[in-house]
Amino acid sequence: MKKVVLSLALVAVLGLSFTSCRETADKAEDAVENAADATGDALEDAGDAIEDAVDDAGDALEDAGDAIEDGVNDATDAAGEAVDNATDAAGNAVDSAKDAAGDVVDNVKDAAKDAVDGAKEAGANAVDKAKKTGTDAVNKAADKVKGN
Repeated sequence: MKKVVLSLALVAVLGLSFTSCRETADKAEDAVENAADATGDALEDAGDAIEDAVDDAGDALEDAGDAIEDGVNDATDAAGEAVDNATDAAGNAVDSAKDAAGDVVDNVKDAAKDAVDGAKEAGANAVDKAKKTGTDAVNKAADKVKGN
């Protein structure tokens, strides 16, 4: 009897342990499935985050490209305006120099004409004075000859 009770106890313990192992195996299998599902979800979320980051980076690069293009266009326009302004300034400087040179030439002509006119007048005055002085000298000499 002692053996029968011990055998029954042994069978009961073995039965409980097999049942317990099956439940543990099922629980472990469920845990693995849950972990796999969670890992899959995490990978999908990571993939979505990477896709969003790539889209954002693409948008940022596109915006940077647009900004660079706008900057190049603005710089080109500014350079063109600077060239136009420099060309206009150079043209104005040439025109001003031409006008100034023309004025100088006119002033030199006027001064030369005035000098020639002054010289002519001075020469005419000198001739007149010389004639008068000569006439006066002749008259004095004639008066001396007459008076002696």
